[in-house]
Amino acid sequence: MLEQYTVADILSWLDDKTLVVNREFQRSDRVWPTAAKVYLVDTILRGMPIPKIYIRTQTDVATRRSYREVVDGQQRLMAIQSYARDEFPLRPSGDDLEEMAGKLYSELNEDAKLKFLEYSLPVEQLFNASDAYVFDVFQRLNTYNYNLSAQELRHGKYHGAFRNAVISSSKRWAFLWDKYNVIGKRARVRMADDELMAQLFGVVLEGVTDGGQPKIERLYRTYDADMPDKTPGRVDRTLEYLTDNFSEILETNLARAPHFLMLFAAVAHAKFGIPSGDVGDKMPLQDPRALTDVAAAIFNLSTLSDVLNGESDDVPERFHEFRLASAGTTQRIRSRRVRFLMTYKALLPDAL
Repeated sequence: MLEQYTVADILSWLDDKTLVVNREFQRSDRVWPTAAKVYLVDTILRGMPIPKIYIRTQTDVATRRSYREVVDGQQRLMAIQSYARDEFPLRPSGDDLEEMAGKLYSELNEDAKLKFLEYSLPVEQLFNASDAYVFDVFQRLNTYNYNLSAQELRHGKYHGAFRNAVISSSKRWAFLWDKYNVIGKRARVRMADDELMAQLFGVVLEGVTDGGQPKIERLYRTYDADMPDKTPGRVDRTLEYLTDNFSEILETNLARAPHFLMLFAAVAHAKFGIPSGDVGDKMPLQDPRALTDVAAAIFNLSTLSDVLNGESDDVPERFHEFRLASAGTTQRIRSRRVRFLMTYKALLPDAL
């Protein structure tokens, strides 16, 4: 039975030990990092939904008292209790929650405390359920459970210039995800749109580099305290050029995130010049002819899209390396270098 209980209710049950964690149902080695806890509290203070918590409630007929055990949701409840006990603060920067930013629970104003305590948690009650039934429920729940993504953890861990600029830009350019499906809806739930936007910022700041989660993490760490003021503007102007001039290309497979990143890098280099990054001595000089003939660039980019769509046996020899680089692990520099150089070449007025 699905019911709603406030955070205040849950805290009261935990304090008087009428709600306990049954260790037989929980994975004792799973401990959330502080970033995940902060993200959960931030979600609560924004009034946004969180997943259901499962509780077994058993009633003692003799004492006429009910006892509750957490079946699923231990880490969420422990994070809530931990914040209420002033064991960690919120992020120093809270976007539209600036009045709560960086504060412990005790430092919140009365309205914010009330908002936290009155938040309604969805609780699935398993009344007087047997151990066998509860074990079955827990096993099924955790079959489909997943941990926070690397980007979700970064969202909670960092709070400086880079993170805030990425979030702002990702929201501002949401129609790239909505209209062109550069990042699908399911992936956006796990903040893949912010992750791609972080990589676009990385291209402007450092050029085309080797990819992967450690590289993205390094961007957040390096530019957390400070980031060149021109960076968000250059990202915006590159995306504006793409959407204003290459809308038909954005309807092709070149709008898939790995290829979109290289298309963005090529246009950014044509417009502003980007650092050589890991492209090294193969990095082309900024060619003044790039983007001077938009129709030619569209034709060339369409050719690259056809190469990606075609059967490998039908691909002209001059595109073999590009096709091969696009078929494997697209985050490695050996793939990105080939795809970037070919995409940049496509922006010149010469036919590929």
